Amino acid sequence: MTTDLEKGPAASGFRWPAEWEPHAATWLAWPHNVDTWPGRLEAVESSFARIVRILSEVEGVRIVVQGATGAERVMRQLRTAGVSRDADVRCFEIPTDDAWIRDTGPVFLTREGTNAAELALVDFGFNAWGEKYPPWDRDNALPERIAEVLGVQRFEAGFVLEAGSVEGNGAGAVLTTESCLLNPNRGPRTRAEIEAGLARTLGATQVVWLASGLAGDDTDGHVDDLCRFVAPDVVVYALCDDPQDPNATVLRENHRRLAAARRADGGTFQLVALPSPQLRGADSTLLPVSYANFYLANEVLLVPTFGLPEDARAAAILREVIPGRTLVPVPARDLVQGLGAIHCLTQQEPRLAAE
Repeated sequence: MTTDLEKGPAASGFRWPAEWEPHAATWLAWPHNVDTWPGRLEAVESSFARIVRILSEVEGVRIVVQGATGAERVMRQLRTAGVSRDADVRCFEIPTDDAWIRDTGPVFLTREGTNAAELALVDFGFNAWGEKYPPWDRDNALPERIAEVLGVQRFEAGFVLEAGSVEGNGAGAVLTTESCLLNPNRGPRTRAEIEAGLARTLGATQVVWLASGLAGDDTDGHVDDLCRFVAPDVVVYALCDDPQDPNATVLRENHRRLAAARRADGGTFQLVALPSPQLRGADSTLLPVSYANFYLANEVLLVPTFGLPEDARAAAILREVIPGRTLVPVPARDLVQGLGAIHCLTQQEPRLAAE
């Protein structure tokens, strides 16, 4: 079932849960685009298999694959990687253009009813981060196809937005960047129009606008490489100590805005800094390397590592600020060559209260 924007999810009582709330499953789209990871696709598939093995031990995993042959091949790879035959892992044969399901897939919502809880999703428009990587028609259709296979209500947002560009705390606060959401390559819209759209679709009651993103980030500044909520009033954020670093100025400005932001009750957010290292690709361009691109699954915290000295420091900070989960380092040096990491490649499906 599709519902238009005039009968939007927030007005219908749906809520966007925080990522740390219980999951029914994690969704991934199996990588297949050789242009995204030239010469590294096999290594990236191995990384995906490792991620699925970790996730399958704590929650369901739903994988979008390219046809029946793709499903059989993926399941063989998962068995080789040690994924149990008893694990709740399912493949869905849905064609895609690429693997960045955080941006191409739906955003899941929940509603607590008098008789039963209900799952729904928001279908934002997708245009390959400002029409950078054609074609994108199959990725744009992915939320509708997922709604069909799950049999859940789908709300059409009516505007372009990638979920990696917004970060929510489950209580109405949303973090985002001006460089992405106000970029004309996503369509002409004002700050007020975006805030109204986020309120209608995701229930945003407060939007904190950061400046822009990391050098080398082809998304025009996704917030999940900059800062993340780890509790309703706690934000971890990337900060650079080296004034010569190309990211130093913008990360300081983003920190200034976070420090100036006020919660709904008038208080400030608790801010915890993460290191922001440098890593360059084969052509010497700076890659968007970020420890903020972690993923909070049931019982575990998947943290990207890059074989850099800052890896250990970032892990220690995240262990302290996100207690109660087992931190699992995931080597992401191959993944980030495609200009993203773990959070960009995953999307959580919330667990309903009755489950």
